Amino acid sequence: MESDVTDEDLMLSYGSGDADAFDMLYQRHKGALYRFVLRQCGQAYVDELFQDIWLKVINARKTYRVSASFRTWLYHMARNRIIGHYRRQNIRPAGSHIKEPDTIAANPGEQPDNQLHANSQYEKLLQAIAELPSEQKEAFLLREEAGLSIEEIAVTCGVNFETAKSRLRYALNKLRDKIGDEA
Repeated sequence: MESDVTDEDLMLSYGSGDADAFDMLYQRHKGALYRFVLRQCGQAYVDELFQDIWLKVINARKTYRVSASFRTWLYHMARNRIIGHYRRQNIRPAGSHIKEPDTIAANPGEQPDNQLHANSQYEKLLQAIAELPSEQKEAFLLREEAGLSIEEIAVTCGVNFETAKSRLRYALNKLRDKIGDEA
């Protein structure tokens, strides 16, 4: 059963030559990783960085060792690639990265005004996330997009547990303040 196989086992199998294991890893993590990179860097750089991150996974297949969860390892690598990108470009993380394909599918039975309200709320949420301070945005995205625990966020970001917890708490409070009354 594919769902019973851990990511770590898949990566080890991939390192031993099982290309199907990579396909399964990619399918499991592509959406969340893409959204994480998109919301950190914006549309202009997302495709290049996303491909670079997966290329790093491919290149690490033979040297990969289980020292943390695969997700923690993957997002730590992604975070480092994003930081490197900003350093090379000599730019600070941009604030607003809300342009992406419309992800709210039209429901034929739903009233148009309800669809407009849902789209409006979605845009407000994306804008509020984009306006978070970078460390808080990173913690929030690692939790919501990658599904990392606070412990995994701490390891990924190289901070202690309390710092990761505080960053996430502040991010959630700011998002609630920003869009809570409008929901």
